[in-house]
Amino acid sequence: MTLELEGDSNDYIGKGLSGGKIIVYPPKDSDFVPENNIIIGNAAFYGATSGEAYICGKAGERFLIRNSGMKAVIEGVGDHGCEYMTGGKVIILGKTGRNFAAGMSGGTVYVLDFEEDCLNSSISNVETITSQKEMDEIKEMIQKHVDYTGSTQGKRIIHDWESYSHRFTKIIPAEYKHMMESIEKAYSLGLTGHEALSYAYRERYSTAENKEIKNETVENIAK
Repeated sequence: MTLELEGDSNDYIGKGLSGGKIIVYPPKDSDFVPENNIIIGNAAFYGATSGEAYICGKAGERFLIRNSGMKAVIEGVGDHGCEYMTGGKVIILGKTGRNFAAGMSGGTVYVLDFEEDCLNSSISNVETITSQKEMDEIKEMIQKHVDYTGSTQGKRIIHDWESYSHRFTKIIPAEYKHMMESIEKAYSLGLTGHEALSYAYRERYSTAENKEIKNETVENIAK
């Protein structure tokens, strides 16, 4: 199911989204710059568990709070973005507000020209992207964003990908990253499903020190 909105949205668009696709872009005869203007309100996609969103413009405050599985591309967010996020993948083609990723324990966010002063999460790593597979996935999602919304910002990035690709920052919780690496190792050994999760769990928490780490990350991945 796909919902396509030409115009702007109030607060709570996509609340609890559990599948499908939501696309939002300005009226075709509008004369404002989308990436500099808010087009969806506060608390968009609150508590989403799956699905996709492509937003040509910025979101208000508390974008994607408690996201546990959906994917999104947007061109800027207000304060408290991706707060308490536990899963999913988000690409932000613009600025974030303050207190970004507070309490984030899972999922991955990629931000163009990220200002680290906006980050408020002692449990997350801020990293340079080194994986070609990740870069290909980011480019593919941005291309979908362009195809669905006609985004000028997205077109600019795709057309000069060589320059823009190096300007993305990856934000990922440290413990979540370790678990995902262990799961990838399990997959490489031919394990799948719960067998892969069990293997990753045993490998990660086999030492006395790591056994003290909370299991929340594993539970989030298993959902």
